[in-house]
Amino acid sequence: MVCALVYAYFLHKVWEINHTQRYELVLRSDSVALLSKTGLSPDLLLFRDQLDLRDLQRRGGLRLTLVDHNVLPDSDSDLEGAVVEVIDHHKLERVTSCCPVAVEPVGSCATLVAERVLQGAPQLLDSVVGTLLYGTVLVDCVDMSPDAGKVTPKDSEVLLKLEASVQTLPQRSELFKELQLAKFDVSGLDSEQMLMKDLKSVSGPDMSLGISVLYLPLQDFLVRPGVEAELSAFSQTMGYDSLLLMSISFTESQQPIRELGVFSLRQPIREQVSLYLEHAHNPNLELRPISCSHPHVSAFHQGNTAASRKKLLPLLKDFLLTLEQDVAVPPTPVNSLIEGCPLDQGLDLQDINPEVLYIQVCA
Repeated sequence: MVCALVYAYFLHKVWEINHTQRYELVLRSDSVALLSKTGLSPDLLLFRDQLDLRDLQRRGGLRLTLVDHNVLPDSDSDLEGAVVEVIDHHKLERVTSCCPVAVEPVGSCATLVAERVLQGAPQLLDSVVGTLLYGTVLVDCVDMSPDAGKVTPKDSEVLLKLEASVQTLPQRSELFKELQLAKFDVSGLDSEQMLMKDLKSVSGPDMSLGISVLYLPLQDFLVRPGVEAELSAFSQTMGYDSLLLMSISFTESQQPIRELGVFSLRQPIREQVSLYLEHAHNPNLELRPISCSHPHVSAFHQGNTAASRKKLLPLLKDFLLTLEQDVAVPPTPVNSLIEGCPLDQGLDLQDINPEVLYIQVCA
């Protein structure tokens, strides 16, 4: 959100929006806190649902710059011709592009936006713009802690440049704690809002998966009354075959705890997704099953706490790709027996029944 806001301001000033819907703003509690910190009213923001992008495109007045993602959602694929620039830190998914694309694996996309401002218009770095960028990098990189596995040398370098350029920045750790508390404040949110708060999705021809980040222990969410019915209704409304719940919480010493829940009313899908993630190696999530009272939820403790959703998404896309590539093995010819198979040595007729026959043939 900050990347879109600051880079739009940068473009407006130098060369002369954001995909969030207005009703979703309440779910962006850390963004709201950061805006409040800088004295910006949310009423000044322009939201996606206030614009008719297709009408602008028809009139030749649409130029889109993508920040913090590098492909348009399927629902906006017809707007691709209006994309003029991409700035992102996620895995590159664009197949071809006729516009400038800057994708770097840094901890925060705000690092890349801050770099543009520092190089192209450093005079714009007043206390407001500086604090917006500074706070976002701190949150994304978890207060620049190496243990979180997010921060890169460029994140650290840009943060130091911001501190040198803007003398009125808040104290680093205090700002991070303030924004982190706001980010993890889910009080007053119902289950649907908690699932919507930080939601992404991936889809293939045969399956659609939703991934919600929950800012509380997984069990605390799963004990909410009627939660399984709410998960079912939410998945149906969003068109998901399975919904993944990635929970993050912290110990008293501020060490992260990650848990993963896989929900689906269809057991084969739930087991398929769970099994793939359990055996994943790039990265290895180090999943360990934990007990769960809900029959349609498979729950896991995630030992690899550095594996955030950013790292899980490519795994899920690879999983969907394997579904597309799976080809049914052609049946063995009727008169052919593979040497060494159970039927090759004959079968006692007394032992034949439909169940045994099915097992032997499949073997």
